[in-house]
Amino acid sequence: MENYEELVRRIAKLVKLNKELKEQNENLHNQNDHMFEENEQFRKMLAELNISTAEPKLHSDETRTIRFKMATVLFANIHGFTKIAENSNSRALMDQLDSIIYHFDNIVQKYKIEKIKTIGDSLMCAGGIPVKNITNPVEVVMAALEMKIVVDNVQRMNHDGRIWELKMGIHTGPVNATISGQKKIAYDIKGDTVNIATRMESSGKLGRIVISANTYELIKEFFACEYFGKMPIKYYGDIEMYLVKGIKPELSIDGLGVKPNEHFQTRFGLIQFTDMQEVILDKLEKELPTYLFYHNVKHTVDVVTEVELIGWGEGVTDEEILLLKTAALFHDAGHIIAYDKHEYHGTVMAQEYLPKYNYSPDQIKRICELIMATKLPPKPNNLLEKIMCDSDLDYLGRSDFIPVSNTLYKELKEQKKIGTLNDWNKIQLNFISEHQYFTKTAQSLREVNKQKQIERIMQIIEP
Repeated sequence: MENYEELVRRIAKLVKLNKELKEQNENLHNQNDHMFEENEQFRKMLAELNISTAEPKLHSDETRTIRFKMATVLFANIHGFTKIAENSNSRALMDQLDSIIYHFDNIVQKYKIEKIKTIGDSLMCAGGIPVKNITNPVEVVMAALEMKIVVDNVQRMNHDGRIWELKMGIHTGPVNATISGQKKIAYDIKGDTVNIATRMESSGKLGRIVISANTYELIKEFFACEYFGKMPIKYYGDIEMYLVKGIKPELSIDGLGVKPNEHFQTRFGLIQFTDMQEVILDKLEKELPTYLFYHNVKHTVDVVTEVELIGWGEGVTDEEILLLKTAALFHDAGHIIAYDKHEYHGTVMAQEYLPKYNYSPDQIKRICELIMATKLPPKPNNLLEKIMCDSDLDYLGRSDFIPVSNTLYKELKEQKKIGTLNDWNKIQLNFISEHQYFTKTAQSLREVNKQKQIERIMQIIEP
């Protein structure tokens, strides 16, 4: 009994120690992230002072390390290489292997995934490096599915038995990337995420894609998966594994689970919007004129939020929500170029950025029309334009109408576009009295309060 109790105490002590080590490790990672963010802030401050912050070019033997909080690592192993020497047609099989690797490289480039290394018949690549994004788990799994198709297609050429089999393991988590090289930058990644991805591959099945629970939670909306079991990992305990069967039928062309359909692209676009929003809001934060007390980042975020709220209330589709949110993001971005005709300048920026995020020409055209619909006075021609206009002027029916209105006055006053505050209040009274919300959702949410704002502004106007 004493030995058993002693064993229990030792196990409890080890568990506690393991927990403390994990917490220390996480704290060190957080400190590293904090130091990296502080460094970036100092770089921005130096840039504002016109002090060069350009990093010296790396010589061939110089390296630096960057931590990525979220990367998806794919480790693929092509089985069949050892059979080449036994086969009388070894040259043809080597050509097949070269063809497989060639197509893998093209797939990696297609999904903007970073190839880390290729060693013989093994490949490691990572999504979310070097450009950080939240879509990398979906992109890596899509790449894995296409790689599987490549191997299956090549295998059909071998009539004398199955030669090639592919095993793949995928895991999502933080990695440390060591960057080296001068003309051609190379990345080498290390950490538990890499180790777990390789363990996923080694524990998997031939011809199957094995993913960790981390990755599964991030891609389950798009892909049909089945539970595969658990795998013990040092310091992590048992990690659950899943097999990716393909794209969900309802999100694939003809329900075959092979190629994504428009519904898939729309859902993916809604996730990718978050990455684009971060880029555009950062650009606005840095480049908008300081006199924009109303048409600032906060207003843009308010409109992005409001188009989604009114859009769902009006029962629009997922794709229309994406178009509305994108138009809202760019509708005042043209202020970076000029105050007047900023709507037009916003459409120019949208046409520059949106192709990079896989928006179709038709979608870009519709987004530009939504941006132009916010030009005053509002004259919307369809439901989406009505939602856009109501969202842009949402503040007219909010309880904070007066203070928000004053920021617009301050903005116009600094540019000498308006006279006294009393003059401004008279203009506002006339505008809000003639204004109408176009959608039923906005009317039910804001119209009653708008009438109260009319009464409030009448009380503060001097004769």
